[in-house]
Amino acid sequence: MSTPHGGRLVNRVLPKKNSEKIQQQINELPEISVSSELAYDIENIAKGVFSPLEGFIGEQDYINILSDKRLSNDLPWTIPMLLDISNEEAEKLKENDDILLTSNSRPIAIIHLEEKYRYSRNQLCTQVYGTKDPKHPGVAKVLGMKELLISGKINLIEEPPSKFSRYKLTPMETRILFKEKGWKTVVGFQTRNAPHLGHEYVQKTALTFVDGIFINPIIGKKKQGDFKDELTLETYKTLIENYYLKEVAVLAILQTEMRYAGPREAIFHAIVRKNFGCTHFIVGRDHAGVGNYYPSYAAQEIFNEFPDLGVIPLFFKSFFYCRKCGGVANEKTCPHGKQFHVEFKGTMIREMLERGSAQPEVMRPEVADIILKWKKPFVE
Repeated sequence: MSTPHGGRLVNRVLPKKNSEKIQQQINELPEISVSSELAYDIENIAKGVFSPLEGFIGEQDYINILSDKRLSNDLPWTIPMLLDISNEEAEKLKENDDILLTSNSRPIAIIHLEEKYRYSRNQLCTQVYGTKDPKHPGVAKVLGMKELLISGKINLIEEPPSKFSRYKLTPMETRILFKEKGWKTVVGFQTRNAPHLGHEYVQKTALTFVDGIFINPIIGKKKQGDFKDELTLETYKTLIENYYLKEVAVLAILQTEMRYAGPREAIFHAIVRKNFGCTHFIVGRDHAGVGNYYPSYAAQEIFNEFPDLGVIPLFFKSFFYCRKCGGVANEKTCPHGKQFHVEFKGTMIREMLERGSAQPEVMRPEVADIILKWKKPFVE
């Protein structure tokens, strides 16, 4: 399997004995409240999903990520992990303080404050998302951030509650599981949608090169119009149960929010799956994109900047069903005109819902049945 990014898996989970001791001191610590989304990323840091990060990044790493897409030690890293605070909160905090991080009034972690620093929201938007347009969901989030950033290593006290806990695996657990299955090569697949035949075709094509596939849907905050988390999970469970060999496929979630950062997020997604133990990673057309902010294959081209990434990208063109070929094809394999093609698009899913039936050229019937049972399958 792949070596964890940076050489080792991070573990910032407090042992139970230490956690109980901290619980007794909680009332004495200054406190910062974080969102549910940030609480899950704190858990991801603590459990090694975001290795080599041990906490929220400092100013030098922040500058390097924005300008060079790398940490200050030259290790590839494209999405800054940030904890923002207000000027008023900053006045109450001192460097070297231990600060309690809470979410929904629950203690989540301790951060050892190393730095407080200012940043430019416009620069962050331009460098990471390639736009300052507030209609971009990632930009909209940045524009709502507070004035300052703080850095420091974290220690997880308690996992944030999740209704998807039984679908979670840590990088340590996936590596043990892959080893038990005898997998030496594993391809990771990122998704935020219910599967159509194009997804299945890509996954099974990739499987011909490796020992197993790790299907790893993102569960978390998404934009309007994306499939709801529960539906994505239910459809993938059904697809795997009915159309995959049990010994070659593993399904587990990545609980984090979508950033919609296009090319930069494609690299970030590859690094995360590398930490889970993947040796290969599927990158499709417009990976992690939104609207028309990124060229169609920019998420594949960016991998040329990272020969030292440590995970092998598998690039796929856009797929469609060709009625003349009688199967899934792409522009390199199909000689027939567009009049024979059925495109795999979101509008197609909506049309399917409106008429109450699915085309067999587009989606497995078991998957379509699940979607059709949902009155509101999309994030509103």
